[in-house]
Amino acid sequence: MEPTAYERLAEIETRIAAAAKLARRDPKEITLVAVSKMHPAERIVPLIAAGQRVFGENRVQEAQAKWPALLEAHPGLALHLVGQLQSNKADDAVRLFDCIHSLDRASLAAALAKAMDKAGRPVPCFVQVNIGAEDQKGGCLIADLPVLLAQTRAADIPLAGLMCVPPVGIEAAPYFALLAKLADDNGLSFEHAPGLSMGMSDDFETAIMLGATHVRVGSALLGDRG
Repeated sequence: MEPTAYERLAEIETRIAAAAKLARRDPKEITLVAVSKMHPAERIVPLIAAGQRVFGENRVQEAQAKWPALLEAHPGLALHLVGQLQSNKADDAVRLFDCIHSLDRASLAAALAKAMDKAGRPVPCFVQVNIGAEDQKGGCLIADLPVLLAQTRAADIPLAGLMCVPPVGIEAAPYFALLAKLADDNGLSFEHAPGLSMGMSDDFETAIMLGATHVRVGSALLGDRG
């Protein structure tokens, strides 16, 4: 019998708490982002009813199709954009999302700053780092990170921290440790509430051990997509 949404959420929250305890951290420091991409509203509503309050989507267009009604029906939810963002979608993203995890280039920083100014709505952004230097993935190169962080600050974009997606099929821990070091090296550890968005269904406990503040969990909460 398939687990209920309540059972799935309780299991993930228990695992988060256990990993935090091992790391001598407060579980309340860790935000669980339920990644609901490619899941219809009827799969999401039971998770909301179970108590989940932060959700993540990969694409602006998909989020626009299903989330306005969900947000109206369920006040108090937060919606995060965890996938790549095209500059021409910056206005839409700023209107809909409460946090963006994929700021990865100067042109997008400029577009987001303009959109936030127009909307009068500052939206916290994680700067995404291409931690494995993979051509097919988004994120700025490690060497370009200091300049992009400076551009983000200069544009008055609220800086939430750093985000990464490690290479598939390789032990993730060194990449998580590297992202934490990059945050420290670039002074993010001394800013207000710096964040590390890293860790997904298969490796979020490792990410928590290495400092994750936001873990992005999809299939373990919502089941297989499609």
